[in-house]
Amino acid sequence: MPDLSVDLCGLKMANPTILASGILGISRASLALAVRGGAGAVTTKSISVEPRKGHPAPIIITYSGGMLNSVGYSNPGIDNVADEFADVRDVGAPVIGSLTGRDEEDYAILAEKAGRLGFDALEIVLSCPHTPGYGTMAGLSTPEITERITRRVKAATSRPVFVKLSPNVMALTELAKAAEAGGANAITAVNTAGPGMIIDIKSRRPILGGRIGGLSGDALRPIAVRCVFEIYEAVKIPIIGTGGVSTGEHAAEMLLAGATAVGIGTAVHDRGADVFRKVAEELSALMEAEGLRSIHEMRGGAHEA
Repeated sequence: MPDLSVDLCGLKMANPTILASGILGISRASLALAVRGGAGAVTTKSISVEPRKGHPAPIIITYSGGMLNSVGYSNPGIDNVADEFADVRDVGAPVIGSLTGRDEEDYAILAEKAGRLGFDALEIVLSCPHTPGYGTMAGLSTPEITERITRRVKAATSRPVFVKLSPNVMALTELAKAAEAGGANAITAVNTAGPGMIIDIKSRRPILGGRIGGLSGDALRPIAVRCVFEIYEAVKIPIIGTGGVSTGEHAAEMLLAGATAVGIGTAVHDRGADVFRKVAEELSALMEAEGLRSIHEMRGGAHEA
């Protein structure tokens, strides 16, 4: 059997699949559900400094190409998650705490407080396309701000720091280089694209409560693969390839593009909470057929062709 194990910045993973932020990660129990479903690591839903109600319902809509979500970072705030994540180290796999802020000060506060929790790593999200005051809508997707925020977070925590980037920017490799210069241990590529909108033709109104939403699922995958491919050639730190992965073949594609690990989100809705095990088994079968012993033999293979 091929060896699917991964060491991601010190996080020991049984396989390269990671529960992406925003899916299932609202509680310790939901993180544990993803681990039972085969996830090699799990990411919490994004946590902000202050409690947020998020956007009004409906917050998710699926369509033939994937999914639009307009959750709006609903969460209880960093000061109110300690009880929920108190025993998070016991879920059975590494846990990544996702943090979202409006500016440098927010991220410094979040990193310092999250460091007291049981997270194995921190993911800082600079790239949400549909929540005013956050991510790309707050102007956080520039090389200068990316480097400054990454430095502030690194100064506030001893945990590995992953920076989650947007697929919407033209200078993506410059953002990746800025994150690396700021001390990032890895890049998560990518967040949802867009924003997009779907209109109900009978009511003549946008369906999502927040009107616009981030695009994920199969329509995002070719963009995410291209982003991983370009980032791999620009930086030396690991990449978590995220966007539209739902099968072992998709995971292999991300690895060949240069990813060390593979984030899975929308596919939980499409294939169930055990999608991680399914993807790992499919990847293993594919590797066995190719005579590959380790996923390390796949990483970056598309750059050698």
